[in-house]
Amino acid sequence: MNKFDKLVEVMAKLRDPKKGCPWDKKQTPESIRSHMIEEVYEVCEAISLGDDELLKEELGDLLLHIVFQAQMAKEKESFDIEGVLGNIIKKLKRRHPHIFGDSQADTAAQVEENWIKIKRDEKKHRKSLLSGLPKELPALIKANRLQGKAANVGFDWENTEDTYKKLKEELREFEEELENNDKERMADEMGDLLFAMVNVARKLEIDPEFALHKTISKFIKRFQYMEDNLQEELFSSDLEKLEHFWEKAKDEV
Repeated sequence: MNKFDKLVEVMAKLRDPKKGCPWDKKQTPESIRSHMIEEVYEVCEAISLGDDELLKEELGDLLLHIVFQAQMAKEKESFDIEGVLGNIIKKLKRRHPHIFGDSQADTAAQVEENWIKIKRDEKKHRKSLLSGLPKELPALIKANRLQGKAANVGFDWENTEDTYKKLKEELREFEEELENNDKERMADEMGDLLFAMVNVARKLEIDPEFALHKTISKFIKRFQYMEDNLQEELFSSDLEKLEHFWEKAKDEV
């Protein structure tokens, strides 16, 4: 028995109605949904850190959740892990006709173009080319993916300079509403500004979600530097002193 089959067997034992684990038996697809989302982010963090050992561990945790969901589906006679594997194998072969068929695709761009066409044929029931993205996808990722989908049919700025002009236009519109102190309009314009910023990142082939995560990580390290140096003074220091240590943190961290 290979290790994957062993994992499936272990999961079935944990879910056994009589001899299984009380916690595992209690779970439903909905109850462990948030845990599964958390595991995806932990996998992403391991990739960002470049930590292969951690990535190996986190991929295992994520795989566990896939097997967990499949086991619960099997119990209600909906599908099982074999069905999951069968579906993805068929999909990969169907969407790579240049490998498993007689189509031609010599570049990554051609592969992507073929993938889009094949996927569109498969999803004819969808009302829009923009359909298919999860509602709860992080907003930066979702904006980037939506813009990419629109670009696939030519609805896109010709160059990065045009997207940057649009960004500056959106910034001016936000500043106008800021002067008017209209909170509702400010929120609208802030959304437009962020969307335009994602567009600039996309044209520059910068992952906006990853870029923001890097900045957040940098902010945390520099703030912790201030905490370490000021300790209890942190709460009583004026802005000038805080900025002094912030600038020092830029050189140290």
